[in-house]
Amino acid sequence: MTEETGPTETAETPKPVQQLLHHVEFGSGTPVVLLHGYTIDHRLLLPLEPVFAARRGWRRLYVDLPGSGRSPRLTGPVTAEAMGEAVLRFVDKVVGDEPFAVVGISYGGQLARHLVAERGPQVLGTALIAPLVKPDGERTLPERQVRARDEALLAALDPADREVFTSIALYQDDAGWNAFRDHVLPGLRAHHREDAAELLKAFLLRQAPESRFEAHEGTHLVVTGRQDHMVGWRDQLELLDHYPRATYAVVDGAGHNVHLDQPDTVHGLLGNWLDTLTAQRD
Repeated sequence: MTEETGPTETAETPKPVQQLLHHVEFGSGTPVVLLHGYTIDHRLLLPLEPVFAARRGWRRLYVDLPGSGRSPRLTGPVTAEAMGEAVLRFVDKVVGDEPFAVVGISYGGQLARHLVAERGPQVLGTALIAPLVKPDGERTLPERQVRARDEALLAALDPADREVFTSIALYQDDAGWNAFRDHVLPGLRAHHREDAAELLKAFLLRQAPESRFEAHEGTHLVVTGRQDHMVGWRDQLELLDHYPRATYAVVDGAGHNVHLDQPDTVHGLLGNWLDTLTAQRD
């Protein structure tokens, strides 16, 4: 399901029109906006869908960020602020003034926190999965690990696919490749590379979302991977002072794609978060 157009421009004010973001929608009830990470698309988050499908009353909105998947590119400079504005515009159009929850993974975690700063009490809570917190060079990262490696499998892969897979994956075997192929690779192939390169120059919001509010009383979940060599797990602890009702989990045997590496654990944590939100809502 896709929302296509914004306000039309006039001859007197010739401004570019930023189209709204493509999204895939399931269910009905309280909206949940799901935001993926850098250079991928909404398909990364679809493995979480069984958790929602097992519970009634949640309208799931899996969004493609600007320049990713089937969403249009930004019409102006590609910055974290512009990405955040596009997501806000999507929420205002598709969610309106309803209370809603947010799931954000990696870069999407930063945008989820931006929604908290912008919409405050309208946000019921967030589930932040391996969220981006600090810029490259300032992150506290564990040593890079590989828990499984199938040399025959890797030799059979397309060289470009093998390079990106082995740069990320903790489990470089059949199971790891199948998950990566189905949920990561499609988005990697669909994103706009020039925009992705431009975003790296303004990757983080100029002002940390939490600097704009003292504390948010919603129900929050932070899940990190113990072996995540991309954003780590220690820096995210700094978020907890701003989210007094947050649950924090660091999952062993999980890299950056923690929900793919340890799906049962992440599904359990996410289900508990949803059940808590449901009890508060009902």
